[in-house]
Amino acid sequence: MRALGIDVGGTFTDAVLVTDGEVRTAKVPTRERQEESVLAAASAVGAQAIDRFTHGTTIATNALLERRGARTAFVGTAGFEHVLQLRRQTRAHLYRPCAEHPEPLVLLERSVGVRGRIGRDGELEPLDLATLPELDAEAIAVCLLFAFRDSRHEQAVSSELRRRYPDAHVVASHEVAPEFREYERASTTVVDAYLGPVLAGYLRALSAACAKAGLTPPLVMRSSGGLATLEEAAQHAAFALLSGPAAGVVGAARIASLAGFPNALTFDMGGTSTDVCAITDGEPRREHERVVGGFPVRLPTLAVHTVGAGGGSIVRLDSGGALRVGPESAGAFPGPACYGLGGERPTVTDANLLLGRLPAELPGGIVLDVDAASSALGELDPAAVVAVVDAEMVRALRVVSVEQGLDPRDFALVAFGGAGPLHACALASELGMETVLVPAAAGVLSALGLVAADERLDSVRSFVEPLAEVGELPIEGEADLRYAGQSFELTVPLGPRLSERFHEAHEARYGYADRSRPLELVAVRTAEIHAAPTIEISGPSLTVHGPEVLELEGATTWVPEGWAGETGPHGTLVLRRLT
Repeated sequence: MRALGIDVGGTFTDAVLVTDGEVRTAKVPTRERQEESVLAAASAVGAQAIDRFTHGTTIATNALLERRGARTAFVGTAGFEHVLQLRRQTRAHLYRPCAEHPEPLVLLERSVGVRGRIGRDGELEPLDLATLPELDAEAIAVCLLFAFRDSRHEQAVSSELRRRYPDAHVVASHEVAPEFREYERASTTVVDAYLGPVLAGYLRALSAACAKAGLTPPLVMRSSGGLATLEEAAQHAAFALLSGPAAGVVGAARIASLAGFPNALTFDMGGTSTDVCAITDGEPRREHERVVGGFPVRLPTLAVHTVGAGGGSIVRLDSGGALRVGPESAGAFPGPACYGLGGERPTVTDANLLLGRLPAELPGGIVLDVDAASSALGELDPAAVVAVVDAEMVRALRVVSVEQGLDPRDFALVAFGGAGPLHACALASELGMETVLVPAAAGVLSALGLVAADERLDSVRSFVEPLAEVGELPIEGEADLRYAGQSFELTVPLGPRLSERFHEAHEARYGYADRSRPLELVAVRTAEIHAAPTIEISGPSLTVHGPEVLELEGATTWVPEGWAGETGPHGTLVLRRLT
């Protein structure tokens, strides 16, 4: 079995090739045209005659954050066509009343309504397609009232739009997010339509490039941690919105399980950003709605929290003279000043080099220039730079642990990404954690996660009914439950003692439970999973006692004083705090 995984990041593109248990890795700078980076990484790792090719990309994420999507129109139920502009009544920032929400992805003049009305129990007013106005758009999002319960009107409207505009990318809400809460459903549908042409264009270019290079078309990582075909990803771009970060979590979960730590926090620090997630009982925690670029996206996703802090994050003094790090990044070109590629602004990587925590040469053949790093930082204290970025990442780890009712002291920290192992021990000490795991392939673990990912197709069925009145439920999957009268729900696994397990989860999260109160079932979530091929993971045998700098495949580990460890049978370096 020859399996290839390629993850395109903001600074580097990583490749992992697994052949009958042998793992080969490569890391190349990311190019402006990502399909060129994919081919370069595949060539660097020696990929030929591949049986399985999986891919993670940030194309959709970057397009949304930079607002580089398609010219999009929105079609809603007449009288409700301005839902994107009305949003919820919540403030953009709780303590800043003047803070504004981001402008909707669809202009007001492209938000239109169609006559016809579906209610909770069926049709209230017949659909009148003649009231559907002319549209000027590359993509069209359709979201009608109660389409999550009865999609007849939406199906008719989307069919008519595809007939009228055969070149437009049309998305209906029941196809992508068949759940209640109108604004969130509309927002998700618009994001999907807005990104569709961008991601589809990239995937078509990638498919053509792979065909020319003799590579099989790749499977694409979903935000949920599973894989989709190239065609599925092109049809619904929102499912791949967090493609890259999800791959790293999948790889980290596999590494932590092999090392005997079912509970772990993942810490993926790359050149541009840091992604963190919690793993409990061997499974990454999931969520069913998140905000990306200021827009709610109600889709299954791994519960990854991202901050703009990476090795390439630019250091500056704000107007008050305080030291700030990120979110702006030097990227791959020109990169940090010490790369010697023309960068002049100070970065976290420059600070780590001056602190003696980096070797003379990084993976990819990048020779580091100490004088350039010193010149860029000037009078800035490199230790203070690292302390500031560490504080930002500690806050991120608390978001996925303490704020979710999890005690980080009960978890191991899995450090990966090119810069993750440099900072991991300091973060673990700050959080009271005793163990840090550094995989043998720490620098390319996201690519390894692509190889190890299952094919996964998620589905959801909305109920919004009293649990006592619902019939038989699936044996496996998850249920969104809440106390009757509550506005929001908790997700618990399906199976025996469902009600009691909800009460227990509510008590763990909010500090109380009311077992006399009736429960409401909001939705049931299931997934069809096809397991990935089994792969063997190994690495060199190492013993380390801090303070020491340790060079690994594609990453560098800084082991401070008070930490020591050795590698396990699968090549994972297990570091433990001695004091």
